[in-house]
Amino acid sequence: MASLVVSLAGPDRPGLVNSLSERITAEGGSWMESRLAHLADTFAGIILVRVPDEKAKTLATSLLALQESGLAVSVITGTESAPLPEQVTLELLGNDRPGIVREVTQTLHALGVNIEEFSSHIENAAFTGEDMFRAVARLGLPAGLSAQDVRTALEKLTAEFMVDIKAPEAG
Repeated sequence: MASLVVSLAGPDRPGLVNSLSERITAEGGSWMESRLAHLADTFAGIILVRVPDEKAKTLATSLLALQESGLAVSVITGTESAPLPEQVTLELLGNDRPGIVREVTQTLHALGVNIEEFSSHIENAAFTGEDMFRAVARLGLPAGLSAQDVRTALEKLTAEFMVDIKAPEAG
């Protein structure tokens, strides 16, 4: 089986996700994982698809044909990689300000942390109405680095951050 990573962005319209799923299914592919969102009046997403090796090129061509409808589409053949020794979930809440994502990602990069998944948004504080930055990330920690080391480094950025780090639940 081939793994295809499909990224796309462009004008949103009803039926777009259905069109993607029909093309994937028509080639015997399986929709394994995705992150899709409507951002700034634009539909954007990334999808992991598994498809029989002999159908990968045909599926890629079919998905790239969506560019004719105004979508920017990219299809990359992915490879399965071994997970890092320890994965944790980071939850971060703090007053919003320019550069907050840069500060957090610089800190994580300096520690050798791999950001495997990241989502963020701005929300209003309950009583003050101030903009609050909230982020959730799945992190891969290198050998020898603890979740506490990450928490300590992030808390040094500002006293206004609430940092919560959790190990994944055993399943």
